Amino acid sequence: MGRGTAKKLILGVLGSTRGTDLQAIIDAAESGALNAKIALVVSDKKDAFIIERAKKHGIETLFSDYKGQGSKAGTEKVFAQEFRKRKVDLVLLIGFMKILSPYFVREFRHRIWNIHPSLLPKYAGGMNMDVHAQVIANREKETGCTLHEVSEEVDAGQIIMQKKTNVTPNDTPDTLKKKVQNLEQECFLEAIKMVIEGKLVIGEPSEN
Repeated sequence: MGRGTAKKLILGVLGSTRGTDLQAIIDAAESGALNAKIALVVSDKKDAFIIERAKKHGIETLFSDYKGQGSKAGTEKVFAQEFRKRKVDLVLLIGFMKILSPYFVREFRHRIWNIHPSLLPKYAGGMNMDVHAQVIANREKETGCTLHEVSEEVDAGQIIMQKKTNVTPNDTPDTLKKKVQNLEQECFLEAIKMVIEGKLVIGEPSEN
């Protein structure tokens, strides 16, 4: 599904944590820097701050507990239905701490993006502070983030964009997280803008 500049890009978000990267997207959309609308923010955690962050900006939210639907696929069918109802073009995983089922990946093939806090394939499968701690323990000279499509295999989808930063002797997991998080926001904004401008195509190759 190619995207032009005229139609607003409709975004859906899945998140489990604070959703810091979401704030950059909200700010860009509200300022007009991105011709995009965040239609729905979904969380599997009732008290996740990403829900509060969305509500503060008048964005629709949904909480759906995986246990409540009886199965992962059952919960994700709810997610998919709500996203389709709002004609979501692109699904962003922002601090989403679950591995999506093959069902959901198939439903939104080539239209689900995740940001990983390392230069994949390094530290694939790792999460958040554990990745930054490993980078320091391994005395890496550089680290960064990877924006990639979500596939059935964890952290193995097509890479869309990577950004790098140096690791200094004084860095801690906390300082690295801050540096990498800034890069994550840049990745999201640049790649979303590329889709809006028609420079990056999302969706099944066979779609019109």
